Amino acid sequence: MDLLSEELKEKNSVLRDLASLRETFWENPEAALFRKGEGVVDPEEAEARLLRFAPFLREVFPETGDGIIESPLLEIPSMKKALSTPEARFCEDPVAGRLFLKCDHALPIAGSVKARGGIYEVLKFAEETAIREGLIEKGGDTRVLRAEKARRVFSRYSVAVGSTGNLGLSVGIMGAAFGFSATVHMSRDARAWKKRKLRENGVTVKEYGGDYEKAVEAGRREAEKDPSCHFVDDENSLDLFAGYATAGKRLASQLAAKGISVDRSRRLYVYLPCGVGGAPGGIAYGLKEIFGENAYCFTAEPTHAPAVIAGLASGLGNGISAADLGLDGVTAADGLAVGRPSKLACRAMRTRLAGACTVKDETLYRALALLYETEGIYLEPSAAAGFAGLRFAGKGSFPAPDEKSIHVVWSTGGG
Repeated sequence: MDLLSEELKEKNSVLRDLASLRETFWENPEAALFRKGEGVVDPEEAEARLLRFAPFLREVFPETGDGIIESPLLEIPSMKKALSTPEARFCEDPVAGRLFLKCDHALPIAGSVKARGGIYEVLKFAEETAIREGLIEKGGDTRVLRAEKARRVFSRYSVAVGSTGNLGLSVGIMGAAFGFSATVHMSRDARAWKKRKLRENGVTVKEYGGDYEKAVEAGRREAEKDPSCHFVDDENSLDLFAGYATAGKRLASQLAAKGISVDRSRRLYVYLPCGVGGAPGGIAYGLKEIFGENAYCFTAEPTHAPAVIAGLASGLGNGISAADLGLDGVTAADGLAVGRPSKLACRAMRTRLAGACTVKDETLYRALALLYETEGIYLEPSAAAGFAGLRFAGKGSFPAPDEKSIHVVWSTGGG
């Protein structure tokens, strides 16, 4: 679609900026059309399933504590102060309001936001398989699925996923824990330590020289040949999306525990690193269902791989890719190295996203260093992308943050 993209770049200044690798901000003109309840998944059903599996997870993964896969919400005042200093060269103006880090890099089992969706989808597949095989009744005690009899049954099934890394860790580790044969199809962007971690957990890793899209397609084709294989489709899965969406209610509870209410006088601004769009799309979905017009969600993507912002700003959804803009997709933010967005995520975020931005690798590294120096917290580059959103929070036509505002940067990986 080279000719089409050239024509679009002529007409669309955002696409021109993306093609030139500028750090770019886009305000969503359809955000005002948002209405609660016009959704595609039920976060409450997903939350109920996660609670049913808490006893199982508590025994298999003691690091979860009570078996609930959740991360801390930490206020980071020193980081807030440092972001606007001349030495940091990060934000032009001081951050107005309180700044928090949602520490999904510390999620148990997989150490990334993908634990929400990836683990949830494997749990749902395991429960449905167990009910069909007569291992458990609906709503029954999930701890029986630890028994050798259950593992023998599960060994006849397999799970597979295409991933740049973090989703692969979640699906692979959880799949292997049940006794499924687990395979992760990984692109060139995946880090070596993630491949090693998977193999240490008994997961088969298949590597591809191409990008994320090629790995996903290869995994999907292979899974289609095996009727006993469940393919976790990062681009189209409603189950993944539902798992991510449970974060809305979870964050609301954490804010309430800190005595923070979100309303017209105290608005919530959330900044989400974004690859194919499933995790940030699901989280934004859950947040908007809880907080409605008082929550403003922003995504952040690498300048070399702006998949979702290109899809939304052009109106083409997954009909356009970073390659169509002449971009190579090469970035230190391996978890965000995605060229084409999810069709599902673009549809779900159409009215739920306030805006989106892109960020250079050098900016990610500045944020990483600053967070470590000020708060002693270490992330991977992908996870720091959300900090870039703070630079644009007051740039749009939506209400500018004030001293009552709550900012939440979602740290998506690095555990």
